[in-house]
Amino acid sequence: QVQLVESGGGSVQAGGSLRLSCAGSGFTYRSYCMGWFRQAPGKAREGVAVIDSDGSTSYADSVKGRFIVSRDNSKNTLYLQMNSLKPEDAARYYCAAESRNFGGSWYFWFRNLEIWGQGTLVTVSS
Repeated sequence: QVQLVESGGGSVQAGGSLRLSCAGSGFTYRSYCMGWFRQAPGKAREGVAVIDSDGSTSYADSVKGRFIVSRDNSKNTLYLQMNSLKPEDAARYYCAAESRNFGGSWYFWFRNLEIWGQGTLVTVSS
């Protein structure tokens, strides 16, 4: 069964840190571009960070310097280390996968997504 399962969400004060994890199964994990997107209530989806199959990373401007995406192909697991969290980072965070590498366009990344999870909720209090 193809699936992605996120964990690690929770409630944190502004300035704090959280680490999200995403376990993948049922597909050739190491060959896929993996990433995170988020969606806050009443807002559009926003790409957060991606890591290609070769380990190259890309980030949304809003999280650069604060978030770090990484992957452990031996465990089929994706991570998102979130530091210096701000109230505007509060959202449901989703893990996603596609068979093509990022290419620089969040529009096409969203359009080409093949697998995504149910999400994990992050709340940030000021």
